[in-house]
Amino acid sequence: MPAPISGKWKAALSSRWFLVGGLVAFIILGSSYLRAWYQEYQIRQEISRLQAEAGRLESKKIETLELLKYVASSAYVEKEARTGLNLTKEGENMAIIARPASPSLRQDSALVIHSTQPFSNPGKWWRYFIH
Repeated sequence: MPAPISGKWKAALSSRWFLVGGLVAFIILGSSYLRAWYQEYQIRQEISRLQAEAGRLESKKIETLELLKYVASSAYVEKEARTGLNLTKEGENMAIIARPASPSLRQDSALVIHSTQPFSNPGKWWRYFIH
C-alpha cells in the first residue's frame, strides 16, 4: 500500500511556488523541444534541397558526358574540318555559292566588287583604304 503523503509534502505540492516552478520548467523544456524540432525541420529542408541539386548536377553531368562523347567522335572532327577549316575529302571539289547582294548595298561598296579587270596590288590597297 502506498504511503500517504505527509502534510509538508502536500502543502509544498499545492503551493503557488511549486506551480510557478513547474510552469517555468515546462516552458524551458517546451522551448528546448521546439528548438530541437525546428532544427530538425531545417535539416530536412536542407537535405531535400541538396538532393534536388544532386539530381540537377547528375543530369548536367550526363549531358556533359554526351557532349564530350560527340566532340571526341570522328563525325564532329570531320564537320569542324569541313566548316571551320574549309577542308574537303580526297576526290571532293568545293563549290562556293555567293549570295546575291541586298538592294540596300551600293554597287561600289567594299563588300561587293564587280570588275572585269584585275587590280594591281597597290590598287587593291588604295581601294581598301579609300573605299
